[in-house]
Amino acid sequence: MSPDRFDRVVLDAGHGGHDEGAKGPSGLKEKELVLDVAKRLATRLRKRGIEVIMTRTTDEFLSLEARTSVANDAHADLFLSIHANASPSRKPRGIETYFASLDASDEDARATAERENSAFGAAAPDFGNDDPLAVILGDLIESQHLQESSEFAKLAQSQLSGVAPARSRGVKQAPFVVLMGVRMPASLVEIGFLTNPDDEKGLRRKREREKVAGALADAVISFAKRYDARRGVASAISRDHARTK
Repeated sequence: MSPDRFDRVVLDAGHGGHDEGAKGPSGLKEKELVLDVAKRLATRLRKRGIEVIMTRTTDEFLSLEARTSVANDAHADLFLSIHANASPSRKPRGIETYFASLDASDEDARATAERENSAFGAAAPDFGNDDPLAVILGDLIESQHLQESSEFAKLAQSQLSGVAPARSRGVKQAPFVVLMGVRMPASLVEIGFLTNPDDEKGLRRKREREKVAGALADAVISFAKRYDARRGVASAISRDHARTK
């Protein structure tokens, strides 16, 4: 039997097709932005010897079930969903990284999960304490890769903070349905607020997108090495540096 080595990642570019996601003041669409960043990230990871599976590579809408099935059928070592944030106000800006929880870190986190979940026609779960499904989901989140999901989210946020230190909004938890459906460490990153003119302007630039992809690649590589070390196997990751200066 081959060793349980980190070698496969699923990248999930949010939204797609009729679901445009957030839209910036000058018209930048979340579905196009995140697909571009996901492709840039995939290129970097493949150069490092990691197999990358993308839930979508074109402008198409995928159901929640389709996205989670891609990840679970691939038996991947990490699921990373890439999004861009939105707010009723143009003031909020910055980068946030999430991992799954039945309870949101704060009201802003819950609102973000509700917006993203609505793309699948789903609301953020709101179970009562006696709801048996809440107990099952809670046990699943606690037992299945919670620690590693938290670890990767922190690594990703740390690397992304190097791209834009003043825009780091930290690691948060929220009931994202796309994260709850996968059986592996999973994280969702909001790479900026498209509703903020400055964030949108930056994310229009190829250089900014490359920096984001480079930071996420560095986080994946760091996580992969820790993953392999915990399992006592030699890492197969290429030593080439992930980020383009």
